[in-house]
Amino acid sequence: MKQLFDSVSAKCSELVTKEYSTSFSLGIKFLDKKMHAPIYGIYGFVRLADEIVDSFHDYDKKTLLDKFREETISAIDDRISLNPILNSFQKAVHDYNIEWELIDCFLKSMEMDLETVEYDQVNYENYILGSAEVVGLMCLHVFVKGDDALYLKLKPFAMSLGSAFQKVNFLRDAKVDYEVLGRIYFPGVNIGSLDAQSKKDIELDIEKDFKHALLGIKQLPTDSRMGVYLAYFYYKNLFNKIKSLPAQRILTERIRIPNAQKFGLMFQCMIRHQLNIL
Repeated sequence: MKQLFDSVSAKCSELVTKEYSTSFSLGIKFLDKKMHAPIYGIYGFVRLADEIVDSFHDYDKKTLLDKFREETISAIDDRISLNPILNSFQKAVHDYNIEWELIDCFLKSMEMDLETVEYDQVNYENYILGSAEVVGLMCLHVFVKGDDALYLKLKPFAMSLGSAFQKVNFLRDAKVDYEVLGRIYFPGVNIGSLDAQSKKDIELDIEKDFKHALLGIKQLPTDSRMGVYLAYFYYKNLFNKIKSLPAQRILTERIRIPNAQKFGLMFQCMIRHQLNIL
């Protein structure tokens, strides 16, 4: 039965999420159970594309990404794919009416990583839109469960949250992006000799995104608010840790929060949510 294959596909996407991201996995646990499979499906899809451009250095990345795009289109058109991750994703797409424009925008941002090494302001904004903001919008479709008016109301906030997450990732991964992948995402910034003022300017921009995003999180339906707030809370703490370090430190190591501390943050977040002090 197709239902059994869909169940197996969902478990594959769940496994991918848990293996690649402790923080998002924890956040998903606090969503309503009905949302788990579609959010895992979205994350699994995003992760596979990201791995192609970031990790598969011994392979023809462009060919792999082109095939991935074709297989994604076929999965959505046919409502099935023998790739369980894409099968899980297409189900989320159809169940929650996720527009092709969001998916296409995401894939185009992945294509940018195949060639673009140094980003100007326009490419920087387009990359963040495709790689992060539209992913937030895919998830928002799940959270609002078909309520188009609520989707439009919360859309700007979801985009700000995705933007904040991505910019924090840029700072966290600056060493690998610069030294291994040769990428400089922040326009006009010499990441190889990042100074305190440039780092401060970037941080002020991220703080603006976080502040705006929180306004939207407070307006989410109760069955999704806690899970999204937990992801926000984790990333905000990671951002605060990066802020406390000198500029050159981020080029010597990948700044992270240990898993044990993540669980501590989870309990802090639960208490704050229960006391309604988001």
